[in-house]
Amino acid sequence: MGSVMVTRDGKPVISKGYGMANIELDVPNSPKTRFRLGSVTKQFTSASILLLQERGKLSVQDSVCKFFDNCPEAWKDVTIHHLLSHTGGIPNFTSFPDYQKTMMLPVTMASLTARFRDKPLDFKPGEKWSYSNSGYVMLGYIIEKVAGESYESFLRKNIFGPLNMADSGYDHHDSLLKNRATGYSENCKGALNSAYLDMTIPHAAGALYSTTEDLARWNDAIHSDKLLSAGSRQMMMTVVKNNYAYGIGVDTVFNRRMISHGGGINGFSTFLARFPEEKINIIVLRNADFGNPAPGKMTRDIAAIIFGEKFQNPPTRVVASIDPRVLDAYVGKYEVMPNFILSVRKDGECLMTQATGQQEIMVFPESESTFFLKVVDAKITFVKDEKGVVNGLILNQGGERKAKKIE
Repeated sequence: MGSVMVTRDGKPVISKGYGMANIELDVPNSPKTRFRLGSVTKQFTSASILLLQERGKLSVQDSVCKFFDNCPEAWKDVTIHHLLSHTGGIPNFTSFPDYQKTMMLPVTMASLTARFRDKPLDFKPGEKWSYSNSGYVMLGYIIEKVAGESYESFLRKNIFGPLNMADSGYDHHDSLLKNRATGYSENCKGALNSAYLDMTIPHAAGALYSTTEDLARWNDAIHSDKLLSAGSRQMMMTVVKNNYAYGIGVDTVFNRRMISHGGGINGFSTFLARFPEEKINIIVLRNADFGNPAPGKMTRDIAAIIFGEKFQNPPTRVVASIDPRVLDAYVGKYEVMPNFILSVRKDGECLMTQATGQQEIMVFPESESTFFLKVVDAKITFVKDEKGVVNGLILNQGGERKAKKIE
C-alpha cells in the first residue's frame, strides 16, 4: 500500500501507486499521492545546514552552545557535526518511556528541548554512534535561529521552490492538503487509523511530506550542482561512523554504492535510495507502518531485479490463535546488547515491542512462545528457565541474538 518510483538517468523506469491512499473513501494511491516521510526528512535538514555553511552563517564545527541560551554544560563539546552524524550522545527523546503519552501534545522548541537538555549524554561526543531524533530537532532550531525564519519557510524558499518540488512541505494536521495519504497502523485484529502525532514534535527530524516524483527530483539534485557545492556534497555523503554520514546512510549493496535513508512515523514507512554511479533512484513510500517486506527490503529487492541479482520473497506466515493471558509473562525489558534494549508490553490482546531509538512494533504469534514481525523478516522466541519463568528471548533477524530479561 503506497507508491513506488524508479528512475535511471533522470527518466522513469516505473512510477505507480498501489492500494489505497484512503481505505474508507476508496481513494487509490498514485505517483501524486503525498506521504509523510518520517526520518527521510533528515537529509533535507543536513542539506539546509550545509547551505548555511556555504553562506558563512555557521560551521559544522561550531559548538551547539553558540546557538542555545543557557546551554547545558554537557553540551559544550557537542558540535553541529556531531548532531548531523548522530555522534553527539544527545539522548533520543522518542525513546523516552513517556513519548507515546506526550506525542499528541503540541510543543514549542523550548519545551521540546527541555525534555532532554538536562539529561546526561549517552556518551562522550564523537566517541560512539547512536541515532538521535533529539539531535535533529536541535539542528532545526539552529537553522531557524541562524536564518531568522522558520524551518518550514527556509526549506520552501531554499530547497522546495528552487528544485520545483511543489508537492513537498512541512505537514500540518489542520491544513487542507490535496492528495494527502491517510496513515494506517495495525493491531492483532487488523488495520486501523494510526495514532495522532502533533507535527510540531518531529520538526526537522521527521515532519516533511512529499511524493515519489518530488523525491526523484531531490535525489537528482543532491547528486549534481543544482543545490550544493561539490565540497558540501562530499561532506554530506562522507561516512562518520556506522555507515552514517550527514542525514543519510552510505552502504554497499550488490557491490555498488548506495546512498539512502528510511523513515517511520505514525502510519507511514518510507525509503529513499540512490545508486550514484548508475544514476538510479529507488523511492518506496507507504501509508502503513506495518507489512512485510518493509520499504527498505522492497528497495533492495527492486535493486536486485535491476542488477540481475537473486532475491527472496518474504515467507508467508500464519497468525496462531493463543490465549491472551500467555502474553503477561512476556512483558518486560530485554538487553539485546549494551545500549540496545527491547521493551515488550501487552496492549489488550496484542503484544508490542520497541527497540531502543525505534518505533513501537506489533508482533504476531506463530506459536505460544514464538512471534514474528510483519514490518521486517524477524522472529522473537521467548525462553524460560527450569522453573518455567520467562528469563530471556532470542531475536532472529539476519542472525541469532540472545537477550536477557532485565526487568
